[in-house]
Amino acid sequence: MYRVGIVGFGGISGVHARVLSGMENVSLAACADIQPNKAQALADQFGCRAYDSFIGMLEGEPLDAVHICTPHHLHPMMAGEAARRGIAVFTEKPPAIDLAGWEEIKAAARLVPLGVCFQNRYNGNVLACEQILREGLYGPLLGIRAFVTWSRGENYYAPGGWKGRWATEGGGALINQAIHTLDLIIRLMGRPDQVASTIANHHLQGRIQVEDTAEVWMKRGDTTALLYASTAYAADAPVLLELQFQDAVLRLEDDRLELRRQGETTRLPCPADEKMGLSYWGAGHKRCIEDFYRCLAHRQRYKNNADSCEDTMQVLLKVYEQNTVVL
Repeated sequence: MYRVGIVGFGGISGVHARVLSGMENVSLAACADIQPNKAQALADQFGCRAYDSFIGMLEGEPLDAVHICTPHHLHPMMAGEAARRGIAVFTEKPPAIDLAGWEEIKAAARLVPLGVCFQNRYNGNVLACEQILREGLYGPLLGIRAFVTWSRGENYYAPGGWKGRWATEGGGALINQAIHTLDLIIRLMGRPDQVASTIANHHLQGRIQVEDTAEVWMKRGDTTALLYASTAYAADAPVLLELQFQDAVLRLEDDRLELRRQGETTRLPCPADEKMGLSYWGAGHKRCIEDFYRCLAHRQRYKNNADSCEDTMQVLLKVYEQNTVVL
């Protein structure tokens, strides 16, 4: 039985708690937040002990693993604190907001098992798409295009005071909302040889420091990828990811997978899991978290370990390096 703690009480922590509380080999033992009432609310709901500090939780509980659901800039420090105590780490995205933080994450991963919550890798249509790629049925992969068009107004950035700031969020639409889609593109095509990008703040100038819109062009060999991400849209539209092969097109949207070939469109079968949290977060959280503990139990390599995130993090940080102007 793994005794687990959660730090940070935002929207996503409830998803982690729901998954953990439903697992047979896991006991949600503790939660921590600097606002004690928030920690106590989660503790009351899931029957665990509340703490008002992360260190207090680590020192007060014999934990086997900790889930980090705090503001972005705290992830590396907290991962390191847990790892030095021999506690396994499962961190929300992004694992870090700069190269120094990413090196801290990798150092922690050398001490203990460490996983990153890139849950969309576990979406049913993504798993089916990866299988089609392995089989090579439709010729070489020529291109990938992706669109993330969501709505984030000024009110989104107010709670907590850390969102919308370079020092604490590390960016905007790309590092927060579109990082999952960037990760999928790079997993499907491989690490690009070339990256060019722009970021902009269209609708919240003077109110947030970071971008609300980003476009990224990537090239690997003969494969070209384009990502457009914006939080200046009117609604939270389903993410669109499309793969152009020599002989067909695969289209992933929401939980669907479509094959477009020779003028016909066919919906392909793929696993459909329960969506937890907001619908556009994908349906992979349960599989993602359960697989982390399965790998812990069997001492196996976890699919979302630090090594598997290296290419995504290098491209992500390169985009922000290319766009150093203050918005």
